[in-house]
Amino acid sequence: MSYLMPSEFATKMVDAGEEKLAMSTKDTLIRAFMAGAILALAAVFAITVATTTGSPILGACLFPVGFIMLYLMKFDLLTGVFTLVPLALIDKRPGANLPQLLRNWGLVFIGNFAGALSVAFMMSFILTYGYNTDGGAIAEKVSHIGEARTLGYAAHGVDGWFTIFIRGMLCNWMVSMGVVGAMISTSATGKMAAMWMPIMLFFFMGFEHSIVNMFLFPFSMIMGGDFTFMQYIIWNELPTALGNLVGGFCLVGLPLYYTHVRQSAQRKLAAVETRKAA
Repeated sequence: MSYLMPSEFATKMVDAGEEKLAMSTKDTLIRAFMAGAILALAAVFAITVATTTGSPILGACLFPVGFIMLYLMKFDLLTGVFTLVPLALIDKRPGANLPQLLRNWGLVFIGNFAGALSVAFMMSFILTYGYNTDGGAIAEKVSHIGEARTLGYAAHGVDGWFTIFIRGMLCNWMVSMGVVGAMISTSATGKMAAMWMPIMLFFFMGFEHSIVNMFLFPFSMIMGGDFTFMQYIIWNELPTALGNLVGGFCLVGLPLYYTHVRQSAQRKLAAVETRKAA
């Protein structure tokens, strides 16, 4: 698998964050659009498998295919840039500043949403033969998911809001472990294996992923889900995105940076001082 030590791939994380900040608006939007679209297709694929076979674990096992495809193509998800881009600021890389970070996050959000929404319309069209039928079991399943993950949380008030926030944290803890895990190997098979496990875990556990939800909830609304767009934003997308940010940055990006990038620099300095003393 050509395994890399954490001190090596942690530096690659910072490099990746710096590279994303430097990308043009066009490139950022296109990569984000493709990422949102591919992840949406993976989500409907996994739901279809789980619904038709009656095996949720099988759907979860196959969902990472979409994540792997978009990662290998270097497309960008909001969950990934939440983890990587702030590291470039902390490391004081040239050109890395707060306005650039917010610009990157905003463009990736727009691109991801546009890609996911496009797939939502395409899938709803083909499942209903141009909106002439009810869409069958898949459409019904997604409609119920949309209602449960908006109205279901809203019924619990503040506690429901924080429940989805924590689910968002746990989700991007695992998703970002997949993003970073892909950096531990220089081979394609090694990258795929490292990504597969945490992505499968998050999907099967029902944690909340902001980009997957950008597909699920518009699709659910198109197929007759009984909730409003504002209910989706307030009781799902907003707390999920905030949870994704905290989970990816605080539980993956910062721990690796402060224990391997900064610590690595300290060790190098100590080694230099030791050689001088000798």
